Amino acid sequence: MTPSLSKQRAATLHDVARKAGVSLATASRVLNGSTRKVADSYRERVEAAATELGYSANLSAQATARGTSATIALLVANIADSYFSEIAAGFAHSAEEHNLVATIGITERSPEREARLIRSLRGQRPRGIVLAASRHTSQHSRALTQALAVLESDGTRIVTLGYGAEGVASRVVGIANHGGTKELGARLGSLGYRTAIVLAAAEGLLTSDDRVAGFSEGFTAAGGSAPTILRDALTRDSGYNLMTAALQVGIAPGTVVFGASDVVAFGAMSAVRDAGREVGDDIAIAGFGDIETGRDIVPSLTTVRAPLEQLGRAAVEATIADDWTEQGPLPVEVIVRDSTPAR
Repeated sequence: MTPSLSKQRAATLHDVARKAGVSLATASRVLNGSTRKVADSYRERVEAAATELGYSANLSAQATARGTSATIALLVANIADSYFSEIAAGFAHSAEEHNLVATIGITERSPEREARLIRSLRGQRPRGIVLAASRHTSQHSRALTQALAVLESDGTRIVTLGYGAEGVASRVVGIANHGGTKELGARLGSLGYRTAIVLAAAEGLLTSDDRVAGFSEGFTAAGGSAPTILRDALTRDSGYNLMTAALQVGIAPGTVVFGASDVVAFGAMSAVRDAGREVGDDIAIAGFGDIETGRDIVPSLTTVRAPLEQLGRAAVEATIADDWTEQGPLPVEVIVRDSTPAR
């Protein structure tokens, strides 16, 4: 019996192209992470041939020839947060569609940790890196700036979500944080709310600050008084603790509470119930994100629906496109539900 090709030697790209009946260039586009589109019929033939022959791309050789590898990286604050996991899902799916290898790192909103991750990623010679954790005005890190500058000089594209990174020419994709929360504030004002509390992150976290400013602007323009701003972090526990403290001071019936993220709003809802109060007719609550895990919450949560998976996909496109033009923030949508009944 004739030994198989895989037992004689490792299959090459030439072998795959020959087996699939396509050109070497087409096989390369399918298997080596090209941004150029290939017809589905050709792609299926190439992938089937690669599987049959046991072909595995030589990522090290590709990185040497190209200057970068087929790896793209996403750095998020916390993958356990559904907001970031939905972004990561879109990122990973899009990377796979482009035959790229997705790597995900967790920064915990620490510029120093972010810098360490970036330095470690340099050894993979990534084609691009996406910074998804919100920028903070008071946390400029020289180490982070230097790490990004080194990657950029290596040919790695830097993409940031919402706000540019200091010291490098990053591409920016984002969502309409300010515009969406401005509309939310206006809608709640139009429902008859006149007193509001905002639960937000510590001042300086740009995403949170934009949402606070937008909500306050929309709410006061619709006849509401200036909201009371309470700050900690964009987590469920922070929402619970901030709401508990506010309830101890006293919250009048008919007040609306805006959590700067859905998970903050979830924590606030739990605190209201634990205090023997009612979410909705007594204390209204709204959030931001419309994450999947929140769609079964009772009462259903009023929120701003953000296209998070689409945002992850847009980040990949910004990473790999040679000819790219900033599109502006992705649109969001205010969804009014049972947690904010009309007054």
